[in-house]
Amino acid sequence: MNKKVIFITGPTASGKSAAAMILAERIGAEIISCDSMQVYKGMDIVTSKPSASDRARVPHHLLDIVPPTEEYNAFRYYEDAAGKVEDIFMRGKVPLFVGGTGLYVSAALDGLFACAPERSSLREEFYRQAASPEGAAALHARLSERDPAAGKRIHPNDVRRVIRALEVLVSTGEPISDRQKERKGLSELYETEIFCLSPEREELYRRIDERVEAMFASGLEKEARGLLEMPLSRTAAFAIGLKELKVYFEGRCALDEARRLMKLNTRHYAKRQLTWFRKDKRVRWLNRPAALPEEAAETIWKELSR
Repeated sequence: MNKKVIFITGPTASGKSAAAMILAERIGAEIISCDSMQVYKGMDIVTSKPSASDRARVPHHLLDIVPPTEEYNAFRYYEDAAGKVEDIFMRGKVPLFVGGTGLYVSAALDGLFACAPERSSLREEFYRQAASPEGAAALHARLSERDPAAGKRIHPNDVRRVIRALEVLVSTGEPISDRQKERKGLSELYETEIFCLSPEREELYRRIDERVEAMFASGLEKEARGLLEMPLSRTAAFAIGLKELKVYFEGRCALDEARRLMKLNTRHYAKRQLTWFRKDKRVRWLNRPAALPEEAAETIWKELSR
């Protein structure tokens, strides 16, 4: 395989975007966003989208592709990203994925199976069963009987995944574990390199706090008010910043408290991101200060040149 696809991941505020810009200009790359929130139009400040000047310097893809009222998921991302990779190769450029949504990174790397469509009535019935005493345990037992591999892999307390596996089983007649074997991602088609930026925790938390303050200074309140007037999709409504400001707009907390919660929830999210990427043994870790994107880009360049 002589075509190479590069990933720069890491927790929010770790300096991914700045390092990616430097690397992209050096190797002739085009950037593919790997962020589940930056796909939404109008969610600019709350998702820390690349600036217009950065987009003018280096082509960016999969930004602003759907309205925030529309649901977007990892399977759609997988299909969209795969198409962009081929387009970029045809232009003689290098595809450079940049972002911290672990599920989207995994979808691009390893693919996603063509899953059954969601059936709300069936799903609601399963959730009603799960809410009863011993209901969740009974659902997991049912899954284990029909799909032992999924039952072993999915924890009995992970009700959402248990229900989704049962939904696929009932809808298609096939175990979800069998359908998952069909998936094929970029790692099977091309040479892939995955780098994860991981600054020291104190520095990361400081940069998260600074980012939140910068969002407010850039007009986050106004953007959030406009977005919250829309019937947002489930995914878009989950964006950190919107949840906290919604409580403030409803008069249930002070602005300073909403700001504090936004910083706290962003820290928690950063910890979850690091936990996700630590599970992938293919990842190369860069413990570089986020304030030094040139150093991170130089390290990645040297690794790629070996």
